[in-house]
Amino acid sequence: MRILYFECSMGAAGDMLTAALTELLPDQGKFIEKLNSAGIPGVVYTAEKAVKCGITGTRIRVTVNGEEEDEHLHHGHGHHHDHEHEHHHGHEHEHHHDHDHEHHHGHHHHTSLHDIEHIVSHMNVSDKVKSDVLAVYRLIAEAESCAHGRPVEEIHFHEVGTMDAVADVTAVCMLIEALAPDKIIASPVHVGSGSVRCAHGILPVPAPATAHILKGVPIYGGSIDGELCTPTGAALLRHFVSEFGDMPIMSIDAVGYGMGAKDFERANCVRAMLGETEDKTQQMYELSCNVDDMTAEDIAFACSELLNAGANEVFTEAVGMKKSRSGILIKVICSEEKRSELVRLIFRHTSTLGIREMPFRRYVLERSVVTEETPFGTLRKKVSAGYGVRREKYEHDDMERIASERGISIEQVRGELLGRK
Repeated sequence: MRILYFECSMGAAGDMLTAALTELLPDQGKFIEKLNSAGIPGVVYTAEKAVKCGITGTRIRVTVNGEEEDEHLHHGHGHHHDHEHEHHHGHEHEHHHDHDHEHHHGHHHHTSLHDIEHIVSHMNVSDKVKSDVLAVYRLIAEAESCAHGRPVEEIHFHEVGTMDAVADVTAVCMLIEALAPDKIIASPVHVGSGSVRCAHGILPVPAPATAHILKGVPIYGGSIDGELCTPTGAALLRHFVSEFGDMPIMSIDAVGYGMGAKDFERANCVRAMLGETEDKTQQMYELSCNVDDMTAEDIAFACSELLNAGANEVFTEAVGMKKSRSGILIKVICSEEKRSELVRLIFRHTSTLGIREMPFRRYVLERSVVTEETPFGTLRKKVSAGYGVRREKYEHDDMERIASERGISIEQVRGELLGRK
């Protein structure tokens, strides 16, 4: 299984995630060219090397109509961040702003979700990337809606509404598509500490929108005063990451460092690692019960219902029961998520008065289905790999269809397919 792991010990922001992911590609420069041809109005990406605590990584800069949007905002280094206008991560600069909202309106107009949808619809990117970009923005819009008590339709983006933010979200979505990991995992997220200044006043870190997006995600603060995880970074992680925790056992193929601009005593970066995990285990449960007063037809129906409800396996065994009665042992193999539902179904569809449960771990090969061109046309093939083995097998239903259409045996179909190699 191809795993992408994000180490977020210094938080996450769109530009840092972009930079880290570009370092995982074999040709970073070629992908920057692809980003610049995505058709985001006025946007130009550049990549440059940056060093933090002796570690060399990449810094991604975005200019809009020739100007780096945050450049005119860098007035000093206070203890608060201007969250309304800060986009490129709390590490870059901490802002004090005495300017009112209208003063900046010419540079940072407020953008609605409808405006974002219009921009995305005209991008030169795949439908999948467009869908991912909009999903990320909807997460942010819902979070802002919850934080400010206003409908999503009335939400106007600040930190995430400008074109450089659109550029960061789009870049990460394009990079994930290019890298095509099977699973994305991230460490617990360092969100920083202190306070952040926004259009509504001074708020605690993490900002309300960020905190809403990260509900259910393991996060922590610390001694670093500042906003380490932006709403954009939080939404990108929430959309793409399926699991938060320790890095799994994996063979690393590439490592990328996405740098922030500001310096700390710790390396100010997001680290991304791409690799393979060959061995896979699953936590499973065996649910079992004995019955001696059900017909074969009723048992068959119960087994069918259990499989339809998501059981991994259902099978029966003939057993001897009390009073020398012949009975049937029903065994159901399932995941933890399906366990409660299947317990209810066993009681519903069988005559048992009790169910036994046994937890266990299952070692499995990673499985996928691919299509392949053959003399018989396009066929599906099941591929299983892991633990040092790899197996391939043509879909039996496809071979049955071919044998029926051509009036030959399945063995003949199989032989001709294998003879191609």
